[in-house]
Amino acid sequence: MKRLFLLVLILASWSSVAQRKGLQTGADQLDVVLSKLSGKRVALMVNHTAVIGDTHLADTLKSRGVNLVKIFGPEHGFRGTADAGEAIHDSIDAKTGVLVVSLYGKNYKATPQQLQDVDVVVFDIQDVGVRFFTYISSLHYLMEACAENNKALIILDRPNPNGSYVDGPVRKPEQKSFVGMHEIPIVHGMTIGEYARMINGEGWLKDQKVCSLDVVPLKNWKHSDPYSLSLRPSPNLPNDHAIGLYPSTCLFEGTALSIGRGTQNPFEVTGHPDLKNQPYEFTPVSIQGMSKEPPLKNKTCYGLDMRNEKIRRYINLAPLITMYNAFPDKDKFFIPYFDKLAGNTVLKDQIRAGMSEKAIRESWKEELDAFKAKRSKYLLYP
Repeated sequence: MKRLFLLVLILASWSSVAQRKGLQTGADQLDVVLSKLSGKRVALMVNHTAVIGDTHLADTLKSRGVNLVKIFGPEHGFRGTADAGEAIHDSIDAKTGVLVVSLYGKNYKATPQQLQDVDVVVFDIQDVGVRFFTYISSLHYLMEACAENNKALIILDRPNPNGSYVDGPVRKPEQKSFVGMHEIPIVHGMTIGEYARMINGEGWLKDQKVCSLDVVPLKNWKHSDPYSLSLRPSPNLPNDHAIGLYPSTCLFEGTALSIGRGTQNPFEVTGHPDLKNQPYEFTPVSIQGMSKEPPLKNKTCYGLDMRNEKIRRYINLAPLITMYNAFPDKDKFFIPYFDKLAGNTVLKDQIRAGMSEKAIRESWKEELDAFKAKRSKYLLYP
């Protein structure tokens, strides 16, 4: 408990440092944003994290007379309350009266009809800098739709809380999916604005089209600056510590184990009913607004409590290897989804073969060095 209290103090201190330095997100620079939207029919691609202070960007723009015609919603929905993977339906936003079009479920990519009455799309979503966090996949499809339909895209940039390092296996072509659109490592070390520049610059859009892109950059932020999020970026990332562990612990989603969905500490605990010799126990239950049907619901799980685990600036494979070695039926430990998250078919085989964490991480080095060189061309911040 003492270590957790100290962690809270440290995170609070980091947040105050950022405020003292005068950090401004793209959205905070409202005069700049309004000048770009004057006289335009505007659509937003946003979720609950698109805020200026305590006010949602949609409400702010509407109150300033911006012609807001449409809101596109990603995974978890416009208000950020839908479960992971849950289909989202079109609706009318009660507060603004604006049509909300889901781009998670029926279609991931805006259609020509959905963009017909739009001049410019504004993207403002807090990302966490991880390949399988699907907002960058939504960004890809939005850029592609804008490029195909001659629409301008403005990105209001936000800091990346995992932006100080790059690590993990680079995704292989055969593992392309919505949780791995591009050949990048698990932790890419870029803001959304920088990442969009890479999508354009590397020709990753369909037919190598280029999106008309305008990034409103951050002020007074650099990649080494810690950043504390005031809002959950998704329902199951409840705090800064979980966000720091997420690049490593999300790999458990590709195993038979629970990663704590259905508890108040998702991505900070892991376990399974068959691991009764493990020191920690928890029981996933249905939690409205977080996990309605969590894996291993209502079953007592035994495993690891990582709530006091130190945040490392690299992919920490030690908990995964520990749980694999402890699991009684090793043939059932990994499920097919693991390869999508890992981005290759090799990582699970390396763990099965008993390779050390150090040796596994060393096998990533060559591709990581090549990616870092490529990434350097698109960085906006020191």
